[in-house]
This record gives sequence, C-alpha cells and structure tokens, in this order.
Amino acid sequence: MSQGDSSFNPPRGMRDFYPEDMAVRNTIFGAWTAAANRFGFQQYDACVVESLDLLKRKSGEEIVDQIYTFTDKSNRELALRAEMTPTLARMVAARHGSLSFPLKWFTIAQCFRYERMTKGRKREHYQWNLDIIGEPAVSAEAEVIATAINALGLLGLGLDDFRVHFNSRTILSLLLDSAGIPAEHHQQTFLALDKRGKISDAEIESLLVSSGLNRENIDKILGLAEISTLEKVFEKLGTDPAPCRQIIRFTELLDAYGIKASTAFDISVIRGLSYYTGIVFECFDTGRNFRAIFGGGRYDNLMTDIGGSSATGVGLGFGDVVIAEILAEKGKVSAATQSEITAIGFMEDNQAITAISIASALRRKGTSVDLATRPEKPKAFFSRTGKAGFKQAIYIGPDDVNSGTVRIKNLSTRTEETVSIAGLCGLEL
Repeated sequence: MSQGDSSFNPPRGMRDFYPEDMAVRNTIFGAWTAAANRFGFQQYDACVVESLDLLKRKSGEEIVDQIYTFTDKSNRELALRAEMTPTLARMVAARHGSLSFPLKWFTIAQCFRYERMTKGRKREHYQWNLDIIGEPAVSAEAEVIATAINALGLLGLGLDDFRVHFNSRTILSLLLDSAGIPAEHHQQTFLALDKRGKISDAEIESLLVSSGLNRENIDKILGLAEISTLEKVFEKLGTDPAPCRQIIRFTELLDAYGIKASTAFDISVIRGLSYYTGIVFECFDTGRNFRAIFGGGRYDNLMTDIGGSSATGVGLGFGDVVIAEILAEKGKVSAATQSEITAIGFMEDNQAITAISIASALRRKGTSVDLATRPEKPKAFFSRTGKAGFKQAIYIGPDDVNSGTVRIKNLSTRTEETVSIAGLCGLEL
C-alpha cells in the first residue's frame, strides 16, 4: 500500500499524535497544569464513558445530537463524554457530604462530539477544565479567567493577542423582561441569539418565529442584540438590580487582576449549553481569525438538576485544537522534539560498555540521553542525530576509549569540547 493510503488514516475527525505532535501537546498541557497549580486548583480525572441519561439531562439541545452513543452487553445506554461538566457534577454529588467547599478543581479531559468538521474543530479533542464549586460570588468567574489568561502567557501570548468577551444571562433576561418578552421564551431566545455569526439573521428570525414569538417581539429582541456597552445596559436597567451590581463587581475584580484591558462586554456571548445561569464568557484571538480559545460561565443549578445537593458552580473549558493552531501561526511552539536531548553513539561493540556508563551517569544527573542500541559508522550517527534535532552528541570510538576522553559536539553551533570519560561518569581521576 502507498504511504498515503486512506486505510492508514485515523477515523474522520480523530487524531494520531506523532512525536512532533506530542511535543506541541505536552507544551500546551504543561502550561495548563502549571497555571492551574499556580492558582491553587486540584487535579482530578474521570472515566471517558458516561451514562447517556446524565449527558442528555444537562448537555443542551445541540450537543445531544452530537454525542457518540452505544449500548453495552447489558443493554445499558452509554456514551463517550462530549464535555466534562456533567461528569464533574456527578462526582461532586457522590461525595457532597465529605467535601470542603468551595472546590477548585481542574482536569485535562479527552472529549468526543460528532459534528461538522471546520477549522479549529475536530470530533475528538482534549479540553482543560477549570471549575470552582460552592462559591456564589463573582470572584469565582474572575479567578478562572485569570488562570486561563496566565496559561496563555505561559504559552507566549501577550495581553494584546486575545480578548475575553463576557456577558450575563441574568442581565439578558432582565433586558428581555423590560422589552416585554415572556419568560417562557427566554431560553429559546438564548439559543437563537447564540447562533449569531454562525447562521444568517434571517435564519435566526426563523428560529424565533418557530419558538412562538411575533414580529414585534422579534424586532425588540434584535434591537437588544445591538447593545454594545455596559453603559447602555445600565441606561435601560439602572445599576440597582443584583445582576448589574454583580457584573460591575466582576469588572472591578478583572481590573485588580490586571487583565481588564483584555476583556470586553459583548451581549452576543450567550453560550449554547442550557445549564449556564449567570455571567458567561468566550476568549478569541484579537483578529477573530479562529474559533473561541476558551469559554465558560456560571452554572448554579446543575448540581440539583442532576439530583445532587445544591451548590453553585463556575467553569471554563479550554480546548487544545484552536490554541495549537494559534501558536503554530505565531511560531510560538517548535516542532522539534529532541532539542534538549544528548545523543550517544559508538563505533564498535567494544565501546558499548563505555557508552552505557556515560549515558547512565548523565541520566542520573538529570540529562535526557538517547543511547544508540547498536554500533554505527560516524557518518550514519551524525546524519541521524542531526535530522532528529538533538541538542548535542557524543560519539565513542576505540581511540576515545584509549585516550580516556570524548568530544561533546553541539549540533546547532557545530562547536565541540573534549572532556574526560572519568569526569563525565563522576569517577575519581
């Protein structure tokens, strides 16, 4: 079969990770983990297979159609998780009485959705989830956003490279109330407005009509969707309602974190998942050339909706696909996988013991070493190590063993230094 034979490709929308891909993935995962640890989040994990009933209850209309489902040998309806929040809620509910709130948890979870393939969207991806459970104040929203922005900084992005757009579902409900839109139409209005920019305005109007709204109400809704600043929100609602006071406090906290300049109010941010109840947010690259980098919001009813004890929640999901594309475009992640590794090779079997001794000594000191498993000619060794992108190389021949020295060659600068074998191995000279 040819190298490009389709039988060698993974299923559509799924991914293989070759070593160069793993280097990028590990860089992203490393920044996520470092930021979460820096901000005091504790790591957890869960099974990738969930009860279909759990996911159906709280995933929202759009995702229900995207879930990979199957029936096991006992006829249980199961699914690959499409997102992590319902699983987190299940885990917290299972041990609610023994946990100390508020919880600050994070995970890096593999998620699956059967959806149309577009730029930045796969049917399988890894997602960094940050959640704070049991904190009703908007300090939780500010903390998870600050943590995510910290990770972007660790990946080499500056505050001018992205913008976090935020809104409040409760404020939007108040605006709909003030416009005379009946409460029973709010959820369908959210779902329709969430599609702005993804489908045409005519299609959005059609969705609103199908939800039972008349022309007058639709015009009011589309008028509200044109609000561009918090000041215009306050002109309609004042600053006394609790949701307005909360969002003012939220912006004050963003300022205290030093990240307010990288955020903006955006009434079009609604989030499609039905469990969000308060402030919601999405982060995009400044030029809006990619899909959202991360998104999330407050979900205060999810715990009780799945049958658990009441607990407020704020969560954030940050996928690996879009950020990898952004970093590649900006040249922030090198594809080299061996850049910090020292390669050691030898000419004949007689030098293998010396090569192993040097490699073992360097590894004990914390140096990463690629040790040849068989003799190689010098030309073959340096050709292989050069193509692999190793940092430096040590090649051992009979003359080196006899002299008790080896040359360490820097493969980037082509410079080299001669050192004693005994010194490398930590032996007395």
